Amino acid sequence: MLIHIPGVLSPELLQQCRETLMGTDWSDGRGSAGYLSAQVKDNQQLPDLHPVGQELGKLVLRALSDNQQFIAAALPLKILPPLFNRYEAGQEYGRHVDGAMRSISGTPYRLRTDLSATLFLNDPANYDGGELEIQDTYGVRQVKLDAGDLVLYPGTSVHRVLPVTRGIRLASFFWIQSMVREDARRTVLFELDKAIQKVATDSPQQAALTDLAGVYHNLLRFWADS
Repeated sequence: MLIHIPGVLSPELLQQCRETLMGTDWSDGRGSAGYLSAQVKDNQQLPDLHPVGQELGKLVLRALSDNQQFIAAALPLKILPPLFNRYEAGQEYGRHVDGAMRSISGTPYRLRTDLSATLFLNDPANYDGGELEIQDTYGVRQVKLDAGDLVLYPGTSVHRVLPVTRGIRLASFFWIQSMVREDARRTVLFELDKAIQKVATDSPQQAALTDLAGVYHNLLRFWADS
């Protein structure tokens, strides 16, 4: 399931991110890629433990913790500290699959990459190209969102970033280990949650709301890891 979550960051926070990142020294993005990915990766990236990346990553995590659509869609158990990348004209990231496990830098812990996330940080009118192209069960889809919007998609997806031909593309990216490992089960829970919220808004006195909520939470009990 590919999910668009609008307005994760406010205009004020976006401006703060852009101004901070524009004054930062970037590294070759291939340094963080695996053997196969490094052969198709051409971008710039902040190292995992870069103080600017850590500061802005905390800002992103705070925004995500307040975003109910993100919580409902991802059912996050662990979130890898957000990373930041930059594409100039001529740069791209070829077709690849994210590794199944990611180390959390500076710790002995690992995270299973059930979901991948890209948070767009600058206006799409400021650059040409740079679409995130994701291959899913419905075919190939291209994603290029407004600044502050986020796309969630299964970590199993083959994807790439198309060449930037003008301007600069700025984004944050990270991975989530969900309480519910399988994408199909997360989709069922997300759609059920949306239906419950709609009934609660349209018919708040509907007695069946309690039954529907019970079904949701019982499914979550069956499927969730903790």
